[in-house]
Amino acid sequence: MKYLVMVQGSQADYEAMSGKPSGSAPAWSEKELQAMYAFMGGINNDLAETGELIDAQGLTEPAQTRFVSRDKDGRPVITDGPYGETKEVLAGYWLLECESLERVTEIAQRITECPGPEGLVEPPVVIRPVGEAGGEC
Repeated sequence: MKYLVMVQGSQADYEAMSGKPSGSAPAWSEKELQAMYAFMGGINNDLAETGELIDAQGLTEPAQTRFVSRDKDGRPVITDGPYGETKEVLAGYWLLECESLERVTEIAQRITECPGPEGLVEPPVVIRPVGEAGGEC
């Protein structure tokens, strides 16, 4: 079974990782960033070794996003981010092939142990099964 494992974040989180704290996101030091990258790299290496890793990516900050929709007349509307009405965005993901929901839940629990600066409030890790052809999960 394939699962999408997602980590959420906010523009404030990205800014804190570049040394600009806010009320909800403490600034990260270079040492803390390196520890986080090493931790995530270790998870990716372990998942690659078990054959469960299909893909994993961190995403750029919301300020670099673009929102494409249509207006009421069907014309395209293109807006550059960040979006004030969006508090959390997808910050990164893993696409995994795991034998069970219990196994992918173990992996998600490990992800929640990622190191960070004191006072960091980690958002939950979200697990979504990927539907197979024909709509079955």
